[in-house]
Amino acid sequence: MTHIKVHVDGTTYEDDVEPRLLLAHYLRDRLGLTGTPIGCDTSNCGTCTVDLDGATVKSCSVLAVQADGGEVTTIQGLAKDGEWTALQQAFHEHHGLQCGYCTPGMIMAARDLLRENPLPTPSDVRQALEGNLCRCTGYQNIVRAVLAAAGQEATSGQQTLSGHEATSAAQGTSGGQLTKEAPA
Repeated sequence: MTHIKVHVDGTTYEDDVEPRLLLAHYLRDRLGLTGTPIGCDTSNCGTCTVDLDGATVKSCSVLAVQADGGEVTTIQGLAKDGEWTALQQAFHEHHGLQCGYCTPGMIMAARDLLRENPLPTPSDVRQALEGNLCRCTGYQNIVRAVLAAAGQEATSGQQTLSGHEATSAAQGTSGGQLTKEAPA
């Protein structure tokens, strides 16, 4: 057994874990954070995506001992005082989910994209989410949701944009309609 100390969603946990225990299983089975689903255990689907020390990782490909001393944020740690983030709200309002199984990983990966690129194009969104699979939606509403969240963040003062730029970002346009690209 290996002793670890990890800060998850604002709470510090200390545990003895098997060195081979995956972070996904630690989060779900030990901490009860079932908002991080496990879809494949092979890092192909992205449903288990979390933030570890400021970077998104697929928690089924990270050992719990690798998170020792680290900061983990799960989908359950995003809302503050019961208020969803703009990204969570946009997924809800733009129907960026159907069954919801992939949604936590999609939101976590999209969050990382918006930190790096606050005004992405539809192509940027598709590229950023290509490691996250959805079998229900066809991705179009997911792309719309991410673009809408970018627009909400832009108009809330986090970005300085002209009215046209913020409106275009919120509508997911860049002077025209969303492009119809193959799913990521």
